[in-house]
Amino acid sequence: MSIIEKAINKLEKEVGSKAIHNVKRKRPQPAVNTTIKADVSEEANISEKVVDHFQVNRISHDKPLPTTASPNYINIDLERLHQLGIVTPNQGKTQIAEQFRIIKRPLLTKAFAKKNNNLIMISSALAGEGKSFCAVNLAMSIASEMDHRVLLIDADVARPSIPNLLDIENQAGLMDILIGKSGDVSDVLIKTNVEKLSLIMSGTAHSHATELLASQTMAILLEELAQRYNDRIVVFDAPPILLTSEARVLPERMGQIVLVVEAEQTTQQALNQVINQFSSKANISLIYNKVKTFASGEYCGYYYS
Repeated sequence: MSIIEKAINKLEKEVGSKAIHNVKRKRPQPAVNTTIKADVSEEANISEKVVDHFQVNRISHDKPLPTTASPNYINIDLERLHQLGIVTPNQGKTQIAEQFRIIKRPLLTKAFAKKNNNLIMISSALAGEGKSFCAVNLAMSIASEMDHRVLLIDADVARPSIPNLLDIENQAGLMDILIGKSGDVSDVLIKTNVEKLSLIMSGTAHSHATELLASQTMAILLEELAQRYNDRIVVFDAPPILLTSEARVLPERMGQIVLVVEAEQTTQQALNQVINQFSSKANISLIYNKVKTFASGEYCGYYYS
């Protein structure tokens, strides 16, 4: 065999090997959730355009992988959140953004006036009143502050809503730390493309969630979360108070409690029953949500301290 023939055979083998290698490396396109139930304008099911995530997040092979490839980093689709009526960075003076600027200000004023006041629990009497919607909006609004960073924790361990709202998968989180599957906060802390916003998911479901949330391990964890950074606000999306026992052990460890009250739905009796669950020293604020104030039927929230 001539030298030229040998070279051709060698080239064919190399090209074939690379082609096989590329086929093995090709990743399937991720499934995309096309609808989501959101607490905005009449709580309609909002249809979304199916986004080709593989094309949007395609990475050039001649550049190094960015930090977004890390499993502890997620890219939140901010345009999608904006369409759902959720506060996003640099969106200007929209109505929802202005409402949550008003809501967050007294919470931030109190945040470091007393130990653990930077731990803020968002809850409601019953399901469907918009607590998760308000928790995400509050966290996103605080993330726009110059002097604060925010950690949003999905503490609704029975029915986590943050993954659906942000269109992300639930993964190891709060419960995994409490049961010892994850050794440190850094193992479950998720950074995002919103610079000052981090997340911790609810994690693995557990039959003794109430006891775990009331445990000494939880107390140590909250102390660490509250004290590790002197500019950090920690927002907990907690379960509805009247539906789960988990929600009743969390307030004892929180510096501030925010109750979301659905206009024309939450009764005075239910609200009184919730407030009676807390100690007389509890720092409680209310968000009056879904107030119908315009002929167009748009819903607004107002804050009362």
